[in-house]
Amino acid sequence: MNYTIGVDLGSTTTKAVVLGEDGTVMGRGITNSRSNYEVACQVAMGEALINTRFSLIRGRLDAAGVPAAQARQSVLTLERWFRAQQYRSQLFVLTRELQRFASKLLTGGPGLKPAVARITEQMEVEIPELFSEGTRRKSDFFRDLAGSRYMQLAEGEARATGVGFDQVVGLFDKAILDVENSAEAAGQFEEHVRAALVHAGDADGELGRAVTDIAALKLSQIGSVGTGYGRQRLPFPEGQIKSEILCHGLGAHAMFPDTRTVLDIGGQDTKAIQVDDQGIVTSFQMNDRCAAGCGRYLGYIADEMNLGLHELGPLACESKTPVRINSTCTVFAGAELRERLSLGEKREDILAGLHRAIILRAMSLIARSGGVSDQFTFTGGVAKNPAAVRALRALLRENYGDVHINISDDSIYTGALGAALFALREATRGHAVTTH
Repeated sequence: MNYTIGVDLGSTTTKAVVLGEDGTVMGRGITNSRSNYEVACQVAMGEALINTRFSLIRGRLDAAGVPAAQARQSVLTLERWFRAQQYRSQLFVLTRELQRFASKLLTGGPGLKPAVARITEQMEVEIPELFSEGTRRKSDFFRDLAGSRYMQLAEGEARATGVGFDQVVGLFDKAILDVENSAEAAGQFEEHVRAALVHAGDADGELGRAVTDIAALKLSQIGSVGTGYGRQRLPFPEGQIKSEILCHGLGAHAMFPDTRTVLDIGGQDTKAIQVDDQGIVTSFQMNDRCAAGCGRYLGYIADEMNLGLHELGPLACESKTPVRINSTCTVFAGAELRERLSLGEKREDILAGLHRAIILRAMSLIARSGGVSDQFTFTGGVAKNPAAVRALRALLRENYGDVHINISDDSIYTGALGAALFALREATRGHAVTTH
């Protein structure tokens, strides 16, 4: 199967989208962005290709006449066990690297290596429960998922044995970098999927036959384009790099063809984009001087309030009386938060005010770019935040009346989709350059 791929390297996450030759989205992948942008790119592309193979497995089951509900459940079960195998492979390498770094640490004491061993052994035992049906995981990124549990177990070890908590945590910070750069940790699709098939059952049935066919299928890349905040550091030739503005405009148009105005709030910047009926950008405004009012700002607020980033929006939606926030400057945010909390104001009211302030900043960009006409599309990671969406709907209604608002469940992939579409256009014209 021939495919093109688009990569959006953002300041917080790196996304990839795979398109078939007919322009159908075949797979999506996402990972944490990190200091090594090439690794982030490779991980996101690898995840997108894994997702593509699962889509192809589902297609084979459909073609074989397996009922839709049964096919969907079979693939979900298979992928769940696949992720468990992937996690186990990464944990194996993490364990080895932790012990290697512990052996080099002269000040660790004799209890350090046994403490680390007990932590990783417990993490290994917990894998079936962690990936059992119905379990809600706070993240699908190994660094986040393993790191959170490692820290919890490290606290227990420090209390029970007296081993230095900071030393145990320091080992993780060193070892995780090697895990993220390790091809061994990622493993091979065929190896993981066959192990997953044993757990999923039906190894000799339609699912087993579909897995065998797709695991052996050759996927050939015929084009690629990179975009995003870190696009200049992507391992792509210069001719395969496109601006975020162009990619988000085209991606939003592909998702919602009647889109004329696009608002993208990413980790590091906010973009207001106007497009025509072909998805071509006609004007735009961008706030990129600082991270105020963007995903990074929300991450800072979450840290200040000792909350997970995913908890901010739902908590803010509980507010009955949002407070007025004077500044969305990251520099002053901590001081203002602490002052308001000391005055007895509720966290949810503060957060609701913060979300409204963020959207107010975005509304000024929208106005300067040309306002809102026809359908409006909200993209980027912040589009998944219910409080931001609520504030946006209210402010659009106040300023522009009853506007049709599009928000896709896959909004975070908009830029990568646009990049993949540019790659497909080049491939169709016969000018694509294969990067591997």
